[in-house]
Amino acid sequence: MTEIHPAVANGTYDVARVRQDFPILSRQVYGKPLVYLDNAASAQKPVQVLDRMRFAYENEYSNVHRGLHFLANAMTEAYEQARERCRAFLNAPTIEEVIFTRSVTGAINLVASSLGQSIGEGDEIVLSIMEHHSNIVPWNYLRERNGAVIKWVPVTEEGAFDLEAFKATLTERTKIVAITHMSNVLGTVTPIKEIARLAHEVGAVVVVDGAQAAVHMPVDVVDLDVDFYAVTGHKLYGPTGIGVLYGKRARLDALPPYEGGGEMIRTVTEDGVTYGEPPHRFEAGTPPIVQAIGLGEALVYMESLGRERIAAHEASLAAYATERLSKINSIQIYGNAPGKGAIFAFDVKGAHPHDIATIIDRSGVAVRAGTHCAMPLLGRYGVTATCRASFALYNTHEEVDILADALIKAQDLFA
Repeated sequence: MTEIHPAVANGTYDVARVRQDFPILSRQVYGKPLVYLDNAASAQKPVQVLDRMRFAYENEYSNVHRGLHFLANAMTEAYEQARERCRAFLNAPTIEEVIFTRSVTGAINLVASSLGQSIGEGDEIVLSIMEHHSNIVPWNYLRERNGAVIKWVPVTEEGAFDLEAFKATLTERTKIVAITHMSNVLGTVTPIKEIARLAHEVGAVVVVDGAQAAVHMPVDVVDLDVDFYAVTGHKLYGPTGIGVLYGKRARLDALPPYEGGGEMIRTVTEDGVTYGEPPHRFEAGTPPIVQAIGLGEALVYMESLGRERIAAHEASLAAYATERLSKINSIQIYGNAPGKGAIFAFDVKGAHPHDIATIIDRSGVAVRAGTHCAMPLLGRYGVTATCRASFALYNTHEEVDILADALIKAQDLFA
């Protein structure tokens, strides 16, 4: 059972105590306290994760699964414990349904490549217009190489997923529905459970990009009834180079392997190869061992705070940021769907987003500026770039004020 973090032991959420776990948040930038609001790109790491990874390298390190010596056994146990933590985090039924990948990008490419072997001319793949490029480009390969057809689901002006339009896209030719659970630009939460129900009615496979949603809200893959669900470690306060793909066991059993090499086989002879069972069939070669252990520790950290408490804290930040930013006349926020996450894409009238991001950086405020790997979505709103401020479990209301004040100064500079 996960121990309760001291920051929430008295029933409240002590964000100042939480921040003590993140050494980088105490540093200064240009003589100003760092206000890190680029969490949708990558989150900072608590000492618990850093210490666990260091311990693994200094005291346990060896390759996993194939060795019989003490270190190999210790490392394998820690690695598979991390898999169990990922299983519990997503409420997957079994550890065999949890595959370690290098990222969400790696996970989606795995699914697209393997499913793609059964996709032919005229088969339809449904995406939403707010997908990250990682959930567009792999499917585009199937359009280029197999003759598949990509169909797009629009969003409303406020950035909500258009469920009625989605229903209209589904046909007997729909083979794959690949949708984000939370937009990395708008913060929109999509109705994945209903999307999955409707997609399954026409026999389609449902693939979900959970890179943002799993950070900000509890995820239960059984309740959602999705076929595949992908998350990434570096947004979940863990290291880079590690992701997780959940897949229903029946889907994984039917899926051909993505990469070949060691670990993913049962036998290799001069005349042929037989492949292993999931998850190892999809984990060719030496895996990201310590990264997986670090991710497992990050999930323990989140659970120690309580995912519902984290969600409540971030909802408070989102409400306050909406209030503060909406009062700045020159700012336009993109995406105001009900229940959106604490992600704000915006622009400032008369100024390029890159200029705004550079100026407020001098106030210690770190935001992202650009396309956010979502060019079709930005095209829908008629812009080529925006700024994006994205909040995490360690951000504060005071940091919202610092962001707002910095933007007001930038606005005055361009007035």
